[in-house]
Amino acid sequence: MRIIFVRHGEPDYVHDCLTDTGRAQARAAAERLAGEGISEIYASPCGRAAETASFTAEKLGLPVTTLDFMHEITWGGADTPHEGHPWTLGDMMLEEGFDFAAGDWRRHPYFRNNSATEKYAMIAERFDAFLMGFGYRHEGGRCFCETGTDGTIALFSHGGSGACALAHLLDMPFPYVCVVFPYDFTSIIIIDLPCRPGTYVHPRVELFNDCAHITRRGDGPVLQQISE
Repeated sequence: MRIIFVRHGEPDYVHDCLTDTGRAQARAAAERLAGEGISEIYASPCGRAAETASFTAEKLGLPVTTLDFMHEITWGGADTPHEGHPWTLGDMMLEEGFDFAAGDWRRHPYFRNNSATEKYAMIAERFDAFLMGFGYRHEGGRCFCETGTDGTIALFSHGGSGACALAHLLDMPFPYVCVVFPYDFTSIIIIDLPCRPGTYVHPRVELFNDCAHITRRGDGPVLQQISE
C-alpha cells in the first residue's frame, strides 16, 4: 500500500480556498500525480484541501472521499507561548536541548495544555482506524499486515494534520516532525506499507517534500512558516 500525502496549494485562509497561484500549483500536482496509479482520493473537509484534491480527481476521473478527522488542527492554551504554534514550539524545544528520544513531548509545558496535543491524539486514533480499513493494524512503529493491499491512495490535507498523521505513522514526536520534516504547498510525500499478510511490516518513506512540479513553474519551495 502506498499513501501519497499532498498538502493543499497556496491558500486564501480568510475564505478557505485556493489563490490563483494555489490553483496553478494544484493543477501542476494533478499532472505530477497522474502516473502514480492512484485508485482512491481522500481529502480534509477544509475548502483549501478539497479544492486542491479536485484537480487530481478531475484528472483521474475519481471521486473524493472526505475524511473529517484530517481537518487542520488548532493550537493554543493556557500558559503556552507563541499562541501554542507547534512549529515555533518544536523549534524552541530543539534549541533548548529537549531530548525527544527520552522525553514525552506531550508532557512538556509547551504542549501539556496545548490543544494541538488533543488534536494529535484524535488524528492518531482515527488514522489507525483508517488503516484498519485497508488491512493494516498499526502498532507503534510498525503495522501488522492482516490482509493488506497493493493499491495507492492520495490524501490531501494540511501542514498540521498531515504532520500529526506522519508523526504517528512513523512513530516520531509530533513537534520534532513539524520542525525537521517541513513541506511546501502541494508537496508530495509517499509512504509505503509492504503487503505481506500475516507479518509485521514497517512504514517506509519513499519520497518526501517533492516539489518539482511547482519549482518548474518558478514558485520555489516555501516551507511551513515558523512564527516570530
